[in-house]
Amino acid sequence: MRILHVVPSYLPAYRYGGPIRSVHSLACSLAQRGHEVEVYTTSMDGPLNLDVPLGQRVSLDGIKVTYFPVPWVRRLAWAPALSRRLRETICTFDVIHLHSVFLSPTWMAARAAQRARKPYLIAPRGMLFADLINLKSRWIKRAWIQLIERHNIANAAGVHVTTELEATGLRALGLKLPRVFCVPNGVQLPISHAPLSAGPFARLPRPYALFLSRINWKKGLDRLIRAWAMIPNMKLVIAGNDEENYMPKLKTLARQEGVADRVLFVGPVNDTEKWALYENAEVFILPSYSENFGNVVAEAMVMSCPVVVTSEVGLAEVVRSSGAGIVTSGEPKELAANISILLATSRSEREEMGRRGYRAAVEQLSWGAIALSMENMYLDALRDRFRTPIAAPDSD
Repeated sequence: MRILHVVPSYLPAYRYGGPIRSVHSLACSLAQRGHEVEVYTTSMDGPLNLDVPLGQRVSLDGIKVTYFPVPWVRRLAWAPALSRRLRETICTFDVIHLHSVFLSPTWMAARAAQRARKPYLIAPRGMLFADLINLKSRWIKRAWIQLIERHNIANAAGVHVTTELEATGLRALGLKLPRVFCVPNGVQLPISHAPLSAGPFARLPRPYALFLSRINWKKGLDRLIRAWAMIPNMKLVIAGNDEENYMPKLKTLARQEGVADRVLFVGPVNDTEKWALYENAEVFILPSYSENFGNVVAEAMVMSCPVVVTSEVGLAEVVRSSGAGIVTSGEPKELAANISILLATSRSEREEMGRRGYRAAVEQLSWGAIALSMENMYLDALRDRFRTPIAAPDSD
C-alpha cells in the first residue's frame, strides 16, 4: 500500500512529546513491512521553525517526509502549501492517516480525501474527551467540532484510537462515528543505553521516584506535588520540557507544600538519557487528568520499572491486568497512599512488578505487532469504505 500520514508537527520537533515519536515509529514499522510510506507535516517547532528544507521530500530513517511552512495562524498550524500539495498528490495514495484534531492540516487532508474519494482515518490523539474539552478553550473547541470535525469524522473510513478508554470518551460526545479501530501505540525497545553514572544525571540523589513527560497542566503534577507532602524520605524527580511556562507555578506549589527540597526539576531529557532514568527509579508515576495512551508508561514498563498511574491514563488497564504496578485515583491523599504502598513493598516484590511490566510491554506493545495490526486496520477500512458512498465535502 501507499500510505500517507498527515500530522501537524514532526521530528525533530521533540517538544511536542509522544505523538510525533509514535507516528514516526509507526511509519518506520509499516515501511519495514514493505509499504511505501510518506509523511506531510509542517516546520513548526513551538515559536520557532525547524531548520529543514521546505516543500521537498527528505529522508528521515528511510521515511519520505515533506515539511511545509506555516506563514500565519500558527495556533492552527495553517499551511496553505500543504493544502496545495494534498490536492496535487492525494490520488496517488491508497489510504491517508490523519493524526490530530482542532488543527488545519487534518481539516485540509480530510477535505482533499473527500474530494478525491480516497479513504482516510482520523486519530484524535486523545483530544476528543469531554472533560478535556471543557477544561480548556471549551467554546472554541465545541464550535470547531460542530463546524469541522463532525463532518470529517462522519465521512472517515474509520477512527483510530489507542485505548478503549479513548474509544469510550469519543463515543460519549454523541458524534456520528464510522468504525472505531483500537490499535495501541508501540514502544521502542532500547538495544543499549548509557548508565546513569555516565550521563548528565550522574549526581542525582538516590533513591528517587520519577515523573517524565511534558510539563503540562493535564499531566496532574499539581496533585502529585500535594501528594508528595505525605510521602516522607523520598526524592521526586520531575523531568520534561516546559513549553507553557507551567514550572514556576509548580515550584511555588512545592514551596507551599514544604517539599521544595525533595522535588527536583531536572529539565528536558533526550531519547538517549531517559532509559537510565527509568531503570534506576524506584517507581514511575503518571498522575494525568487525561491521557489517551501514555507512551512514557510503556517506556517505564520496558525498563522493568514498577508504575503508578491514575485511572484516566489510557494504559491503566494494561498496568492493572499485567500487575505492572498500581492504578489509583488522582486525589492527593489516595495517590500518596498508593505510592507509599508500592514503596513499602520489598525489593523482590517491586522487581517482580517490573518483570511483569516488561513482559506485557514486549508481548502487547512491540512495534512489529502494532504495524501488523495497523496494516489490518487499513485493509478493513478500505473494504468497509468501498461499500459506503463518500459524502461530498462542503463547498469553499
